[in-house]
Amino acid sequence: MPSFNIQTKIGASMPFVWSQFNEALLKKISPPFPQVNIQRFDGCSKGDLVILEINLLFMKVIWSSEITYSHQDSNKSIFIDEGIKVPFGINSWKHEHSIIKTDESRCYIQDFVTYKTSNVFLDIILFPFLWGMIFYRKPFYQKYLTNRDL
Repeated sequence: MPSFNIQTKIGASMPFVWSQFNEALLKKISPPFPQVNIQRFDGCSKGDLVILEINLLFMKVIWSSEITYSHQDSNKSIFIDEGIKVPFGINSWKHEHSIIKTDESRCYIQDFVTYKTSNVFLDIILFPFLWGMIFYRKPFYQKYLTNRDL
């Protein structure tokens, strides 16, 4: 099963970053293409649903996920979304979002993704697109989540 791990250093406390994981942030970190419309965003707690409509110009597809695990403690906040209805021939999708404390004023976001399609060839073809979709978020995480003196 293909997987990848992307880490992003953030100049803000772990509790602050966790408090910002909401629909507004999802809108800000979504790429300009394909255009993503959020149809439903319940949150980051177990049982919550996230439903996205992805506009590929020639067609629209639905990507829906359920939060299957959520946990917070003093050193780490984590939630896992697993695909319910996932396009592009993906049979399974699991995205573990972790916010890990570095010290009182810094943390990092770790995105660990595993997915599976019906064949190895499609796994290989989709890898750069799926990796890029998550990697794209790095500068926006840093821009929108780093503390600033106002």
